[in-house]
Amino acid sequence: MRIHTLTFATVLSAIAAPALAASKNPFSAEFWKLSNTDFIVSVAFILFIGVLFYFKVPSMLSKMLDDRAGGIQSELDEARALRDEAQALLASYERKHKEVQEQADKIVAQAKVDAEAAADQARADLERSIERRMASAEDQIASAQAGAIKEVRDQAVSVAIAAARDVIAKQMTAANANKLVDDAIAQVDSKLH
Repeated sequence: MRIHTLTFATVLSAIAAPALAASKNPFSAEFWKLSNTDFIVSVAFILFIGVLFYFKVPSMLSKMLDDRAGGIQSELDEARALRDEAQALLASYERKHKEVQEQADKIVAQAKVDAEAAADQARADLERSIERRMASAEDQIASAQAGAIKEVRDQAVSVAIAAARDVIAKQMTAANANKLVDDAIAQVDSKLH
């Protein structure tokens, strides 16, 4: 505080120097008369400076300047802290973005693998389905073929029986019929005993 007062007094003396330079000789008797305006101005100036020091205006100015400097310093510190916080937040978001991008890449890669596996499974299922349908068609063809063969045989047997009936009916006489009945009874009798 003493340095501020000394500095302020030096500045005031430098300001008062032009008033002293404008007068005649400050060491002459003319200078010290109340009719000399330079003397009156110098006295008023010195009284003004005295009043300023009496009411501690330099210390108030110094305090105001110090407070202003402190406020600016605290604002700078706050701005620096905000900048550091913003940089930390940005780094955090960049790290999270990178992690999310890596997860997205993994999900896409896994989806590709799953899609390929699903396509392979679908192809295998389609091949099995085609094989089952082919086997079913072959079974149906074989069944139809066996049915047709059976039907042809049954038809052939029916035709053969009808033909045999006609042939036997034409060749059969009463004596042959009795003989066939007797032979049939004999066969049954021999098989039962």
